[in-house]
Amino acid sequence: MCNHSQYRNNFLLSILSILMLLLSAGCASTNTLPPPSPDYIPEPTASEHPGGYTTPGSIYRERASLFEDRRARRLNDLVTVLIIENVSGSKKAETKTAKDSTLNAGIDAFFGAPLNMNLNNLYGKGNTFSPTAGSSFKNDFQGTGETTREGSLRGTITARVINVLPNGNLIIESRKEVTLNYEKQVLVLKGIIRPDDISTNNTIYSTKVADARIFLVGDGIIDNKQVSGWLGNIVDRIWPF
Repeated sequence: MCNHSQYRNNFLLSILSILMLLLSAGCASTNTLPPPSPDYIPEPTASEHPGGYTTPGSIYRERASLFEDRRARRLNDLVTVLIIENVSGSKKAETKTAKDSTLNAGIDAFFGAPLNMNLNNLYGKGNTFSPTAGSSFKNDFQGTGETTREGSLRGTITARVINVLPNGNLIIESRKEVTLNYEKQVLVLKGIIRPDDISTNNTIYSTKVADARIFLVGDGIIDNKQVSGWLGNIVDRIWPF
């Protein structure tokens, strides 16, 4: 009775372990979601405004250039980012190993006793016993692998200056959502730019954005069809071969 109860407990424990493994594999996701929509930053007060405000009774604004253009340089200013990204990479690896070993051993003397131990009909096959042993081992392995990946991204997005660093560099952030026929595409851009890299028409290339984080993801029927089902993902994770 005790053995039957122990067997049942072990069986239930195994079932629970398998269920936990399946749940953990099913909950895992390989999609990288973009960061949430940036929070709105209110307009700064007069003491916080980098460009200053007009002094009462004067048309001159403190810290403002007489020949200032319309390029972004202050908090909450807008700048258009021209996204031109090309990513490519390749990797090739080849491994080849071989191992071959041979071992031979024998006994020349054993306390004065005859080496064949008077065993002249070993195993009834007429063989004489000989105290020798031999072995050989050979192992070969060869593996090759090659990976090539290419990607490109083109687009335009207008970003907002969310912070001005002490050295004058601008932290920008933007998020664009486009929905067409129940298909949603989300483009997110974050990074740091230099005011000197902004052109006179207030545009800048994405290649000039430092610490750039660019996300382009979709959500809809087409995107769902490009992802395998949850059962297939579980089988791929636990299949040992």
